[in-house]
Amino acid sequence: MTAAAGRARRVPSLAPALTVALLLLPVSAGLLGVAAPSLGYMPALGGERLSALPFRELFAWPGLSRAVALSVLVGLAATALSLLAVMLIVAGWRGSRAFRALERALSPLLSVPHAAAAFGLAFLIAPSGWISRALSPWATGWERPPDLLIVQDPWGLSLILGLVAKEVPFLFLMTLAALPQAQPAKSETVARALGYAPLTGWFKTVFPRIYRQIRLPVLAVLAYSMSVVDMAIILGPSAPPPLSVQVVRWMNDPDLALRFRAAAGAMLQLGLVAAALLLWAGLEKAGAALGRRWVERGGRGGGAAEGALRLLGLALAALSAGAVFAGLGGLAIWSFAGLWPFPDALPEGPTLRSWMRHGPALAAPMAETLLIAAAATALSLFLTIACLETESRHGLAPSGRALWLLYLPLIVPQVAFLTGLQTLALAAGLDGGRGAVIAAHALFVLPYVFLSLAGPWREWDARQALVARTLGAGPGRVLFAVRLPMLLRPALTAAAVGFAASVGQYLPTLLIGGGAVRTATTEAVALAAGGDRRAIAIWSLAQTAAALAPFLAAALIPRLAWRNRAGLRDG
Repeated sequence: MTAAAGRARRVPSLAPALTVALLLLPVSAGLLGVAAPSLGYMPALGGERLSALPFRELFAWPGLSRAVALSVLVGLAATALSLLAVMLIVAGWRGSRAFRALERALSPLLSVPHAAAAFGLAFLIAPSGWISRALSPWATGWERPPDLLIVQDPWGLSLILGLVAKEVPFLFLMTLAALPQAQPAKSETVARALGYAPLTGWFKTVFPRIYRQIRLPVLAVLAYSMSVVDMAIILGPSAPPPLSVQVVRWMNDPDLALRFRAAAGAMLQLGLVAAALLLWAGLEKAGAALGRRWVERGGRGGGAAEGALRLLGLALAALSAGAVFAGLGGLAIWSFAGLWPFPDALPEGPTLRSWMRHGPALAAPMAETLLIAAAATALSLFLTIACLETESRHGLAPSGRALWLLYLPLIVPQVAFLTGLQTLALAAGLDGGRGAVIAAHALFVLPYVFLSLAGPWREWDARQALVARTLGAGPGRVLFAVRLPMLLRPALTAAAVGFAASVGQYLPTLLIGGGAVRTATTEAVALAAGGDRRAIAIWSLAQTAAALAPFLAAALIPRLAWRNRAGLRDG
């Protein structure tokens, strides 16, 4: 065996350890880096001894109770509504034309960056937005925008709506991936044979198995919804904002003494998310107990209530997809709009003036966005393939602990450990740069790439490898000449999902980059405080295009690469 071949064999074996290090070390170090300043210890800023002063200052902040209530309300409401919408559409419409249409509509929305979706929704529902214009003055009598606080309302309702619109596609795709293992067709057949209505039978027999498999994604949605920053800046209230937004404000304040209060706020955010996860676990147990009683009572369901629930599921899913698509349409119109006075439904005429004005400024942040996303995705794809290849070669079964580790960066609030990493960098005298931002993005990209590729990789017919080995191919040749070509489409799709996740990362870029790394996302969110809708629309569309382009490539490249291989074109 040559030295090069030996190194090639060691790469897959080392990959799990490297992956664990990438997922675990930054989160652990970040939590340590935020825990010490929260107790007053940060020598770089004069904190030489432990103290409860940061928490006393935090609890003395007048907006704390409101910010905490907002975080909890938004997180629980968005998660519950998203889960309800997905379960109702899958239970009531699976196998129908409506379900296939929703599947085609919701799947691409996973790639739309959160900030772009939030801006699109804001342009749609604002007092001077598209809905208000379409209904005025013939239905509302409004000749000027009404004095209504719709976007950034004090209860966070617009933020909840925006989160539901973005999280429904994610949970929907996670549910679709879990369906084959739940084998719903057999359970549904038995339930109908016993006289159960379709929706009732599905919830009594299939839902418990489905929920066990999507539990971690649901918990990730809850943690994210409670601590989201970019969407909260755009759609959430500002006086006071949710706790995560206020922590970021303190972290970026020129007064460095506020870093101690920010660290205390980050620890409180971590505690809030942990408490919400425990509350959700308690609700799961209570729901399981009630579900068992419901099953034991033997009610068959049916009637008007079941029909109403089916329509509700369809309406929620259609609203989720429609809101994002209509919002993106509104962004496109605003980017080309000339004069557009209220209440006109459309601008007076299209113009390229805004693109000519803001287009040159797009070049550098877009190049940075694409470079960071490509590097983070390539690193994540390499580690994912190496880990899955190690699993295949050694016959290892998927581990529940590994799955929890994979979801760790998605469940631990970003604002909790990223602020700690920024504090450690400050204490060490390190300036955030592109390399640090790429590593931070990879921390969040890797879980999406792994989850997207693991299913197709594990379902691949291993008899193909046996045939190749029989013909004399070694493990490396089987991987590169047989397995990867056959899994080209899933691998490219996983890369596209990871690329889109990187494009949408706001907080890692802002905090780890220290403001020196400018991407399309950071620039778009920075425009939220201004009132130039045309500039916001252009930056949001550029961000969305960067996230969608890899999906087009993932669809086209296999067709071009295997145009003379009918069996591989769609594989």
